[in-house]
Amino acid sequence: MGHREDLLEGARRCLLDKGFVRTTARDIVKESGTNLASIGYHYGSKDALLVQAYVSLIEGLGDSFDPGWGAGGGTSSEPGTLERFEEVWANVIRSLPEARAVWMLSLEVIIYSDRLQEVRKLLAEAQEQGRSGIVPMFNGVPEDRLDRETVDTEGRFYQTLLNGLMVQWLFDPDSATDAAQLTEGLRRVIAGARAARY
Repeated sequence: MGHREDLLEGARRCLLDKGFVRTTARDIVKESGTNLASIGYHYGSKDALLVQAYVSLIEGLGDSFDPGWGAGGGTSSEPGTLERFEEVWANVIRSLPEARAVWMLSLEVIIYSDRLQEVRKLLAEAQEQGRSGIVPMFNGVPEDRLDRETVDTEGRFYQTLLNGLMVQWLFDPDSATDAAQLTEGLRRVIAGARAARY
């Protein structure tokens, strides 16, 4: 690996061990076996490197959500069905215990947002990638073929559900919503909306 990759891997380890607030540039250098100047050269700043490391951790979670992350594969139900909806959320929920440290990083950004202004700004920009990355698991359309409206509506919907589930499962896994409950809730909302139209 070159310095760029070494820095990214070192930053990932530091984030999982110390989080955003406590990780220093020196920690990353020590963990990666590089030097301080290489952070600026390859990433521009420590915060930009930490954001890149966090995004790569989140992308890695996608593989545990669904083996076909980004292509809608790895599920047996038809895309766009409630069965697919439930199946994908069951995969997501199954991955939450192993991904606890990564989700705790998300909460850290929320809690310490006043101390992590630059990180928060960079992560807000990265949310767009998250929205477009999650949609294919549900609708089966490859990410590079999604239109803007789908990403801005369905992507936001799924991202909001994911964030809510993450908080519930971090707070109390025993009382958190499961995939069947989430799907039944959506089924009832759809039925109510249809009934209201007629």
